[in-house]
Amino acid sequence: MMLGEPRRRLTLVLAALVAVAVVAVGAVVITRLVGTDRSTPTAGPTGPSASADAQPSPSPSTPPPGADITGPLNLLLVGIDTRVSVPGWEPHADAVLILHVPAGLSRAYLFSLPRDLVVDVPAFKPAGYRGGRTKLTNAMSYGSRVPDRPKQPDPAQGYELLSQVVSDYTGLRIDAGAVLTFGGFDTLVDSLGGVDIHVDQRVVSRHRQPDGKHRAPGPGVGGYVGPQMVYEPGDRHLNGWQALDYARQRYLPGGDYTRQRHQQQLIRSLVGKILDTDLARQPERVEQVVAALGDMLVYVGGRRIVEFAYALGGLSPDALTLVTLPGAAVGRGNAYRGEELTQTGRRFITELRAGKVDEFLAEHPKLVVPR
Repeated sequence: MMLGEPRRRLTLVLAALVAVAVVAVGAVVITRLVGTDRSTPTAGPTGPSASADAQPSPSPSTPPPGADITGPLNLLLVGIDTRVSVPGWEPHADAVLILHVPAGLSRAYLFSLPRDLVVDVPAFKPAGYRGGRTKLTNAMSYGSRVPDRPKQPDPAQGYELLSQVVSDYTGLRIDAGAVLTFGGFDTLVDSLGGVDIHVDQRVVSRHRQPDGKHRAPGPGVGGYVGPQMVYEPGDRHLNGWQALDYARQRYLPGGDYTRQRHQQQLIRSLVGKILDTDLARQPERVEQVVAALGDMLVYVGGRRIVEFAYALGGLSPDALTLVTLPGAAVGRGNAYRGEELTQTGRRFITELRAGKVDEFLAEHPKLVVPR
């Protein structure tokens, strides 16, 4: 049986949410519901591309798609700031998260890299970028430039350069990933009926009013005026704009590292919500999410999405460990240049590559984000 475009898109988003929220717990169910998806070839020198690919459902004697994937796997999730009201605005990577699944695919580790991490960004011909040492967030921005379309940046192309930088910095091969806009996160959460999050500290929003409206621009660079939304400590049920707003704030004690922790908490809450609502078993609900997200989500991978989904089908939320990496500011005097990971943060990545991360985290329990 050949599946139509709605079902292919259903598979695309359900499996892309694997990268967004480790939702592959229900992926075995997906492969039974849907036998195909859009395939995306490995990103090459000319940038990633996607094509529709309908195939018959596998027969009982055929090995399930992705059965040969044994790990390790590294999935890259990027949350980008796209200001559609500003013509030609280049997307910035405001959230850069890596999901590492060791060989055996029975557990996973999710950690963030600071958006202001100072890194070497290589020359990137598709964007006409000559290379340089700059902040990680700029790799997405510079890579998204299309020389013959100066006001039409390409997030998928930006992801290609960003993923190369992340791979060079961490020494990890990136197998697949997803790019989601802020509007996509907002819409995703609302499509799921909101999420439950434990607010671990008082958070005063710089961007939103209590009624959800954006605060008016104020004097100075990045300044705002008007009443502010406040998230008090405790267990809270947040809708889309509230969850996104809470996870975006970085002018807090701990700065961007606090924001990284809150972003990870949001992702874990999304996992729980998807499992609690049994979303993977409700194709009609998934189609609603598909329609809501539209082009706010871009998947980039080397294998068919359904293959990754099947391979990660045995992963459970309890097997997901959230890790926060310590860092420090880089600069001279009062001149802020960016961030760098501390020796402990860099060693985490080294031990992760060596397959010794559990022993390392046992020695450094403060790196693990509490459940």
